[in-house]
Amino acid sequence: MENPPTDIAPSNAPESTSRIAVIGTGYVGLTTGACFAALGHNVLCADIDEAKVESLKKGKIPIHEEGLEAIVQEGMEAGRLDFVLGSAGAVKGREFVYLCVPTPQLPDGSADLSFIEAAAAEIAPHLDRGTVVVNKSTVPVGSTRLVEQALGRSDCPVVSNPEFLREGSAVSDFMNPDRVVIGADDQSAATRVASLFLSVRAPILVTDPASAETTKYASNAFLATKLSFVNAVAAVCEAVDADVNDVMLGMGYDKRIGHQFLRPGPGWGGSCFPKDTRALTRIAQDAGYDFSLLRGVIEVNDEQFGRVVDKIEQAAGGSVDGKNVGVLGLTFKAGTDDLRESPAIEVIKRLIAKGAKVRGYDPAVSNPIAGLDDLEVVDDAYAAAENAEVMTVLTEWDEFKWLDLDKIAGLMSNKSIVDSRNILDRGAVRRRGFAYQGIGRN
Repeated sequence: MENPPTDIAPSNAPESTSRIAVIGTGYVGLTTGACFAALGHNVLCADIDEAKVESLKKGKIPIHEEGLEAIVQEGMEAGRLDFVLGSAGAVKGREFVYLCVPTPQLPDGSADLSFIEAAAAEIAPHLDRGTVVVNKSTVPVGSTRLVEQALGRSDCPVVSNPEFLREGSAVSDFMNPDRVVIGADDQSAATRVASLFLSVRAPILVTDPASAETTKYASNAFLATKLSFVNAVAAVCEAVDADVNDVMLGMGYDKRIGHQFLRPGPGWGGSCFPKDTRALTRIAQDAGYDFSLLRGVIEVNDEQFGRVVDKIEQAAGGSVDGKNVGVLGLTFKAGTDDLRESPAIEVIKRLIAKGAKVRGYDPAVSNPIAGLDDLEVVDDAYAAAENAEVMTVLTEWDEFKWLDLDKIAGLMSNKSIVDSRNILDRGAVRRRGFAYQGIGRN
């Protein structure tokens, strides 16, 4: 086999300091830069947003991510991390340049590569000979070639190093990864990128660029498939009077399956799964393969949003038109303030379209949500419960497990709860006289 994957065992050897530039300070870029600095490298992060750069230089981070603010401040105090406006001034004298710019989804499902092309073209004249340019953004298969063309620099190799960071635990995922994947045709460049991670205890897989790029999409598609499968099984459990929590527990003990990602919910979302699953179906289509399995996964997820809305309507007496609905959780998952493609927001939009008056609370969201003027964002869970006909849990924040149910009952106009995350104590809820509905549990 040509260019076989190489599994490099982790090393305990001390890591030498490298000079790294990171272009883009979003979730991926900021985490990547801060964590590389924590590993001992000298890192300069660049962004085009002047206000954001100034805020970061003061140690203030714009996102909710556990442990990130601490390592940003630590890196800056140690002189290993800094921020600069514009990418041109960031790359001079750097051995590695990580591209961490957005690749949003286009209407046809493909990824918009204009930002990454523009970033590559902008830095090209300023790169030192031999600088390794690394794609960290999630990009379609073949994007390494596209960046090479945009650079127009045969003396600067391009390498793929996809990210596998979960929002809410991104710092831990970077510092303690399951694997590091590196895709390159230039084995010398791949080895140089691998050397950045030698103090990280994880297997390092070196392969070709197309395989590295596909690994990222395939991983997210598989995880989304597990979640859609669980939600589909939950629908079966409701039909046959089984308990999906017990079913998933029984399944998870099989080592071939495992317990992770076997929890039902209102659907999956976030900045990665929706975009990456649609992009992979498009990549497959463009290559001549109909990825019908993955299209089915996406369809099941859309159906799940509707199933949750149906449950809320039933709990409200058959219709939510003109009725107050209290919502607990707005972000797409606990531990983050990210609202992008949030299942909670999708459910809320559908409720509002049916005439519901929605009041929502989330520990990480305090401001009104752009484009959702009909949603009233309140300061605590009890404010969301006031005069509500039905309450629904849409994000799995731990604090919702410990609510004063008696207080909630006294505030609501009708004691009815739809727990789309199955995180509440069903018995305790019912003992307070609530009508309770979960997912896959009768």
